[in-house]
Amino acid sequence: MQIHHAILGSISTHFFVLVVLALILFGSLPGRANETAHNTDWMQEHPFGLMVHWIAPGPTPLKGPHIEDLNQAVNSFDLDRFMRDFESTGAGWLIFTIGQNTTMYASPNAVLDKLAGPGYCSERDLVLEIAERVHAEGKHFIAYLPAEVNKPQKLHAPFAWNPGDQTEFQVRYTDFIREYALRLGTKLSGWWFDGCYTWDIFPNSTYNWPLWFGAARAGNPNAIVAFNDGSFCIGITTPVTPLQDYLSGEVEALVDGKIRLGRAKDAPLHMPETRFVAGTETQWHALVPIDCNRFWWHTPKRPMTPSYPDAELISFLNQCRDVGGVVTFNVGISQEGTLGGETVAQLSRIAESQKRTH
Repeated sequence: MQIHHAILGSISTHFFVLVVLALILFGSLPGRANETAHNTDWMQEHPFGLMVHWIAPGPTPLKGPHIEDLNQAVNSFDLDRFMRDFESTGAGWLIFTIGQNTTMYASPNAVLDKLAGPGYCSERDLVLEIAERVHAEGKHFIAYLPAEVNKPQKLHAPFAWNPGDQTEFQVRYTDFIREYALRLGTKLSGWWFDGCYTWDIFPNSTYNWPLWFGAARAGNPNAIVAFNDGSFCIGITTPVTPLQDYLSGEVEALVDGKIRLGRAKDAPLHMPETRFVAGTETQWHALVPIDCNRFWWHTPKRPMTPSYPDAELISFLNQCRDVGGVVTFNVGISQEGTLGGETVAQLSRIAESQKRTH
């Protein structure tokens, strides 16, 4: 009996060791972000993403005067034309602005109606319509909102914006976010929150993270979330919080196919070394404006024409993707919803190049 138990004990121990080794090799143990499923895995399946700054009531039109009325501007957005342009770029995800700084939002929101009264949100749900169309193409939709309302003073009282104590603001504003998350549901793959700075009026060290993440994922528990503090634009290479799924990655300029780290012309250059930001489980990501004179939106002085040659963008993209990094290209858009023809053609060529290299 003693020999029998000894043999069984040896077999059990050996089996246990094999199981543990298998779990380690196949990445099934907790805490192994580089080898286990991650919410951003779908980003690895696409060559790049696309972002547009259509901030209600919209940027410069291609023709005629600028439409100032919110509902008229939103109703004039040509969704079919926009989707044709988006699909032609080859992008795998879209970051689209719900609103920023103008007090206008391109999607209804019952929370804001209750807090501030009607008129701030469009009757047409342009954001949901776009999300549905992107989702139907087997691609992913990410919503953009600022995490603050410092500039639009009409919204200070409704949202309880108070630089002395932003506790109530966070409660009200995350209710506003939650309304959109629930409205968009699983067609919302993620969020990109802007304005998460270290400034005195609302330092990012004071954020109530459970409120923000709970609201952002109210309609989709797998929605990926990023908070932007200026990132590479101001020389920061780490996330605002290690809890975020991907790096905001705001880039001001590329130099010879590499990120300029900061705004000075002689600033050092930066590129990713691994998929995840060192010491975190945050997906490395860069957001780069590539037309409109390297600016974020279309204006009369910033035409929707490419700012970089194909070779430089392809080199940059390859370097990022080779180590598991992901990239979103920001492009200009007109008030009507049209992208620049030369930019669309350039992105199509870049997407084609990725079929040969990745």
